[in-house]
Amino acid sequence: MSNDLQNKVIFQQVAELLQNARQQVLRTVNSTMTITYFEIGRIIVEEEQNGKDRAEYGKQLLKGLSQQLTKEFGKGFSVENLDRMRKFYKIYSISSTLSTKLNNSVPQELSMVAEQPLRFNKNFKLSWSHYTFLMRIDDDNERRFYKIESEKHNWSVRELKRQYDTALYTRLALSRDKEGVLKLSEKGQIIEKPKDIIKDPYILEFLGLPELNQYSESELEEEIINKLEHFLLELGHGFTFVGRQQRITFDDKHFRIDLVFYNRILKCFVLIDLKIGELKHQDLGQMQMYVNYYDREMRLEDENKTIGIVLCQNKSEAVVRYTLPEDNEQIFASKYKTVLPSESDLKRLIENI
Repeated sequence: MSNDLQNKVIFQQVAELLQNARQQVLRTVNSTMTITYFEIGRIIVEEEQNGKDRAEYGKQLLKGLSQQLTKEFGKGFSVENLDRMRKFYKIYSISSTLSTKLNNSVPQELSMVAEQPLRFNKNFKLSWSHYTFLMRIDDDNERRFYKIESEKHNWSVRELKRQYDTALYTRLALSRDKEGVLKLSEKGQIIEKPKDIIKDPYILEFLGLPELNQYSESELEEEIINKLEHFLLELGHGFTFVGRQQRITFDDKHFRIDLVFYNRILKCFVLIDLKIGELKHQDLGQMQMYVNYYDREMRLEDENKTIGIVLCQNKSEAVVRYTLPEDNEQIFASKYKTVLPSESDLKRLIENI
């Protein structure tokens, strides 16, 4: 091995160690600060409970504490931020065991964190910015769902906000019974059968396309390929890209499937056809043919049956219901939106579904 090559190898090894060390330090700092804010919230709540007029006493407590902490430690301790820490403790003290494990002294608690970082990381795995956003969600079940999904899939705050803005929880809850919705809040999205990966609608605002029919199916496909990473995130867990315009041939006739994916969790192919405008029964019939072909010619013995999804701008539920068999578990039709709906539009869209 030449000296230059050896130096490059050593550099890469050292650089990787330093990058991992920085990430670990950042995670430790984030965890320590989150625990600290939790404990500050605990102290505020417990002190408030001692006041006779709790509401008025709480306001004065936060105001006085803010002035003292800002003078001693600088920015970050406004009345608003202290109230956020107070809310953080009240929301997460029920599910956290920290309040029973830590003493009232903040310095002592921080020393315990330094001694046992892994133990406390299990309680607060996300950054303070994540929790700040999560606390804005009023519904307890919905808040727990986004917390679980953020932890499981290492969502950034930006990705968390996008998933919330596109109403991921609501879209998944639509296809589940009460027990299934409860599981979402307890375990997050669990994928066990084909229907578990389906969303309706799919939100494709990241493509930058107009809402009107000013683009073709090929242009829509091209934009999806250009933003494939974003599209995979919108599809959900376990998807890997196989190819586009996949050709199948029989009886000297050629057909092309717009997009082909594979889901590692369900262990099956997922075929997607893109349609501009209203869904027709012929579109579902064509997808049924694609699915049958993949099941009989492409699927391996240890793989599950192929799933087909027709993405369309609009659809008639009656057309879907009467075209597909009653026991259908393979073919699905979902709408897509290329513009992020407003809260009222999304609510109306969901009500219509």
